[in-house]
Amino acid sequence: MKVLVFAAHPDDDVLGMGGTLCLHAAERGDEVRVVCVTDGSSTQYPDDAEVRARKGEEAVRAAGVLGVRDYVHLDLPDMRLDTLAHAELNAVVEEHVRDVSPEVVYTAQPDVNADHRALFDSVAVATRPTPGQPVRRVLTYAPTSSTEWTPAATNWFMPNWFVDVTATLERKLEAFACFATERRDYPHPRSERALRAHAEFFGATVGCEYAEPFVLVRHVE
Repeated sequence: MKVLVFAAHPDDDVLGMGGTLCLHAAERGDEVRVVCVTDGSSTQYPDDAEVRARKGEEAVRAAGVLGVRDYVHLDLPDMRLDTLAHAELNAVVEEHVRDVSPEVVYTAQPDVNADHRALFDSVAVATRPTPGQPVRRVLTYAPTSSTEWTPAATNWFMPNWFVDVTATLERKLEAFACFATERRDYPHPRSERALRAHAEFFGATVGCEYAEPFVLVRHVE
C-alpha cells in the first residue's frame, strides 16, 4: 500500500498518528512518504538558522524511529500558510499526490491552527474524487496541543476511525522524544505522560489498550 502523510509542522504527524505511521512503515512494510510543508520555526524562532536546522534533524530522527525513510521537509512559511495563495499551496500538495500516487492520504485536522486549516483545504483539492484519482481513503489526524484546544463552534474533532497502536505506542513515544525543542512537562499535551493518556483514553473507547483517533473524510471501496 502507498501512503502519503501531510504535516504542517515537523511534529504534527508524530503527535497525531505516530503509532499508526509506525504500523504502516515498520510493521506492515507499506510505502510511506511524510511531507512536512513548512520550515517549522521561522515564526517561533525568527532568523535562527541553528534552531531551524536542529528541528529538521529532530524530525528526520523521529521519522527513522517510526520506520519512515521517505521524509520530505519543505520550507513554506511556518504559521503563515494562510498568507499564501490557495493555488500555490494546492500545487505543492498536488505535486506529491502525483508523485506518490497513494491509496491513503492523511493530513492534520483543520483545527484552531490556521496552518492545519490551510493544508487541509489543499489536501481536499488534491484528493478530490475525479476520474483516475488514485486516492481511495482520506483521513485527518489530531495533533495534540492543537486539535483539543479548538472551540466547538469552529471545527470540533469527532473521530469515526480508530487504529489500535498497542504494538507501536512505545515507538511513538520514542519518536516524540527526539523533539527536544517541542517537549513540555506534564500536564502539557506535548508530554510523554499526556500522549500515553491520550492513546489510553481512545483505546478504552474502542476496546483495546492504546488507540489513535481519526476522522474519515472519504473512503471509496
